[in-house]
Amino acid sequence: MLYYLFNYLDQHDFPGAGVFNYVTFRAAVAIIIALIVAVWFGNWFIKMLKRKQIVETQRDASIDPYNTKKVGVPTMGGVIIIMAILIPVLLVCKLHSVYTILMVITTLILGILGFADDYTKTFKHKKDGLKPAVKLGGQILLGLIVGLTLRLSPAVQINEKVEVKIENNTEVVQKSPDVKSTRTTIPFVKSHNLNYADLFKWAGEKWMYNLAWVFLVLLTVFVVAAVSNGSNLNDGMDGMASGNSAIIGLTLLLLAYISSNAVTASHLNLMYIPGSEELVVFMAAFVGALIGFLWFNSFPAQIFMGDTGSLTIGGIIAVSAIIMHKELLLPLLCGVFLFEILSDLDVKRFVKTGKKHRIWKKGPLHDHFRTSYSDFKKAWPNSTVTFKGHGEGHNAVHHEVKITLRFWIVTILLAAFTLITFKIR
Repeated sequence: MLYYLFNYLDQHDFPGAGVFNYVTFRAAVAIIIALIVAVWFGNWFIKMLKRKQIVETQRDASIDPYNTKKVGVPTMGGVIIIMAILIPVLLVCKLHSVYTILMVITTLILGILGFADDYTKTFKHKKDGLKPAVKLGGQILLGLIVGLTLRLSPAVQINEKVEVKIENNTEVVQKSPDVKSTRTTIPFVKSHNLNYADLFKWAGEKWMYNLAWVFLVLLTVFVVAAVSNGSNLNDGMDGMASGNSAIIGLTLLLLAYISSNAVTASHLNLMYIPGSEELVVFMAAFVGALIGFLWFNSFPAQIFMGDTGSLTIGGIIAVSAIIMHKELLLPLLCGVFLFEILSDLDVKRFVKTGKKHRIWKKGPLHDHFRTSYSDFKKAWPNSTVTFKGHGEGHNAVHHEVKITLRFWIVTILLAAFTLITFKIR
């Protein structure tokens, strides 16, 4: 809204109004507004939840085996994150942009899905929340909306090749024609683009691109479901998911800026995506909202984000990467989420099949580091584990603050490595 107001004022030569034409300025404003909204609204929201006694109840040993005693802490904190994202987006983004619309739809669909899950747990006292099929159905719906929009919307175009030349002491940008593309960026490879259509050459030129788009839509569904579930599993300690996601969001912000700027895209030989500067502003609001939420969610947490926050966070990360054709970078960038999923699957396979050996002591992965080997043997005396750790009892495990900070450090390293892959070719 402010964007359109200042754009109107700029057309009438109002002094300083043109500053809203700069994406860096709008991104900075989005971060500031998101931080202010998160802290101000968060404080009010927490007090309201406590006043209405919408808080965590006493946990028994099966729910809280680590005896953290986090009783009376409000949940549904994802509402704070969603509000802190949407308000600055509505104020400083171009609301007619297809990319803004897709990101807002992502936030709303997964926010509503997560809120319904938290509501079921809190008010209907069903500890498992919504049925897994309902959650998966919402994620599939979002994936189809995003994938089909990228395929069908005429506003979604890319320039596969951009060159910057100096002619008569003037920088000249030469771009290939705007096209719809099934290409994506892959790390460590000099040509650094993979065309999904090449996977279907066997079908002939007539069908290969149609099959590539079908594959891309299905891949979008998979990526949305995988990353949102990975984020959900990562939300197990105070500040864990919000801190990791803020780091990932900042990395995606930088990738969006590169993709939206013809000069930087040319320098790194990446695809130029016209209009993707709105992703820069949206991700700025995303990062600001998460940092603002950390004000309350850092140890000891005053509020938990719940599925309202974790599912939404994962969906935003997945969809923004897909829009930028960077989805194949997510296994590296979101490596923490990936290992949370793998460790959880390992433990579930262990329990379901009755095998005597598993890789991690507990799943998801962060729980492995607060479980001693002696506690594992007490629970599974006839079983073995690959990563045993050392020591006995509580002295063998780490405090959740140490685990959280180390996960943040690992995510920072993965983010840095993701960015330098564009130069390691």
